[in-house]
Amino acid sequence: MAELELYPGHPYPLGPTWDGKGVNFSIYAGHATAVELCLFEENCGKKYIVVNLFERTSQIWHVYLPGILPGQCYGYRVYGPFDPLQGKRFNPNKLLIDPYAKAISGSVNWHESLYGYEVGKDDLSFSNLDSASFVPKSVVIDPSYDWEGVKAPNTSYHRSIIYEAHVKGLTKLHPDIPEEIRGTYSGIAHPIIIDHLTSLGITAIELMPIHQFINDNVLVEKGLNNYWGYNTIGFFSPDTKYSSKGTLGGQVTEFKDMVKALHRAGIEVILDVVYNHTAEGNHLGPTLSFKGIDNAEYYRLTADKRFYMDYTGTGNTLNAHFPSVLRLMMDSLRYWVMEMHVDGFRFDLASTLARGLDEVNMLGAFFSIIHQDPVISQVKLIAEPWDIGHGGYQVGNFPPGWAEWNGKFRDSVRDYWRGEHSMLGEFAARFTGSPDLYRDDNRRPTASINFITAHDGFTLHDLVTYNHKHNEANGEDNKDGEEHNRSSNYGFEGETDNEHINQLRKKQKRNMLATLFLSQGVPMLVAGDEMGRTQHGNNNAYCQDNEISWLDWKAADQDLLQFSKKLLNFRKAHPAFCRIRWFQEQPIKGSGITDIAWFLPEGIEMEDHNWDQDFAKSLAVFLNGKGIKSRDNHGRKIFDDNFYVIFNAHHEGLDFKLPPAMYGIEWHNVINTSDSSLEESKRYFPLENIHVAGRSVVVLNASSTIKADN
Repeated sequence: MAELELYPGHPYPLGPTWDGKGVNFSIYAGHATAVELCLFEENCGKKYIVVNLFERTSQIWHVYLPGILPGQCYGYRVYGPFDPLQGKRFNPNKLLIDPYAKAISGSVNWHESLYGYEVGKDDLSFSNLDSASFVPKSVVIDPSYDWEGVKAPNTSYHRSIIYEAHVKGLTKLHPDIPEEIRGTYSGIAHPIIIDHLTSLGITAIELMPIHQFINDNVLVEKGLNNYWGYNTIGFFSPDTKYSSKGTLGGQVTEFKDMVKALHRAGIEVILDVVYNHTAEGNHLGPTLSFKGIDNAEYYRLTADKRFYMDYTGTGNTLNAHFPSVLRLMMDSLRYWVMEMHVDGFRFDLASTLARGLDEVNMLGAFFSIIHQDPVISQVKLIAEPWDIGHGGYQVGNFPPGWAEWNGKFRDSVRDYWRGEHSMLGEFAARFTGSPDLYRDDNRRPTASINFITAHDGFTLHDLVTYNHKHNEANGEDNKDGEEHNRSSNYGFEGETDNEHINQLRKKQKRNMLATLFLSQGVPMLVAGDEMGRTQHGNNNAYCQDNEISWLDWKAADQDLLQFSKKLLNFRKAHPAFCRIRWFQEQPIKGSGITDIAWFLPEGIEMEDHNWDQDFAKSLAVFLNGKGIKSRDNHGRKIFDDNFYVIFNAHHEGLDFKLPPAMYGIEWHNVINTSDSSLEESKRYFPLENIHVAGRSVVVLNASSTIKADN
């Protein structure tokens, strides 16, 4: 202590800031009576010295320490009243993670000292056990980095194709990636993964949570792990579990290297972020950070203040209405954009962030401040538009500027292809970008993030292989996970040697992929669905950090992979399938036909009563390549070929009569899911019949000589 110089320092920026000569430490603790900074010996050893933060500016405690270097491990002890009945849970025996830590040293080592109360008693008791040996340490980093002039791709929404992936699961089993970097940020940056993404046509990779998160004690006791990562404890730190670097803070540089490599290849990086709750759980959870710094400000509490509001199913809900918490969220988002160069965010359970005292309010503080922020408002903002609270399902209700995971698209497409009745109107709405959800709010088709599957639920392969979930490995007696999956096994539960069933399953996978990538909106593909990944019927693999969740590259369905590549790149090549604006359903000048028209199998345009036919499962849609009514980046009008897309969800084949010559003089088959071929083949002419196999999609095009870049 005698050798350590102490300067007053500054309240901003919050967190640790290394300036080349020393470090400014700053922490918000609004109701604390004292704050201690604990500086640990080299490599986060057990010994540490204590620095009393003697300066306080507007509830922010701060100090400047010359001579402190990057790699310094530290933590805080915060003093104040322990009165859980009033929502106050200060306990200086608990070493606390800095909410603004840019790196965190490792994982929690579960021990009774991590709890603010005495384990075995209720939460009103007070624990005197010291947790320093069991909690991960915050780490000072050197923020400098050479981006080598690599710029963000800035891909427009309408040209985006999103690939949802898990950092570890994507590369852990890849045989051609060096073993020492499998399952890490470096693994994703490896040329073989980037080549896979670019050849597939992906423009953005959406990473499941990479903020530092905690493995829940209840899972650790079962020998399982929190694989998905929706259990954040550090909103600024890339999780060290995905780092191949052995140095303290090395995960920060490794993450930046990954972003730079992806950007160089034209691929954006979107982070799945969890600002709705933290890993500290409810009143019986551990005291790791926020709970011990200022519990009553960071969390939404019930009226009696002892317990937590829980709109997330995890035990707590962050208080997105309190200024210090809003500042934390905004500072975190800006940090990931400005310092880590990410291109957007997918907000887990975003309805929670809009809740007032109870109801969901899209004009709430969180959304208002994001709308005004000059940095955050300019990146991709994607909401998971639901939570578990009353009125939490908010698909279609988010403000302009936001895109949403469109759960109605998922449900409609699944139902249509498994043969549900009365689906034509619903299916057509989803195919055209869900105008019923987004058009009246001055939003565009790109507000709809279309998906068939996501990390939560069946994979695409399992969607056509299982009628029921099989989550026995989760240790919850198969009681967890979604019961209503809108899936079909087509006659046999699980894998089978029946060739007829297997061929039908393969066709249904192609049908759903074709529907996804031919629909207006922004398509999202889950990693592995392009090559038949299975979780063996587990539809809630959140705790399966093993072969159940990891991509098995050796078992890839190469035929499906080739179909996926051609399909995705077909979409990218044709602006008719990725429009910026809505269909107008109005005649195009000089042509006498509209920009879109729907047809019965008989070749007759559909009328209102046709949409209500209960048992109808087949229809065709004409897309006019001259009716796009948008301009490219050079101001030129965008044109494309005319397309005639036939959907037949009936189990038997049907003859479809092609429309009159005004819609197209000569049609060519470019997609046929019944045989997975994307090659041009036979020519078809106006009013000619074309036989479409049962449960299949056929796409015909009539070439146009006028085109422009999309």
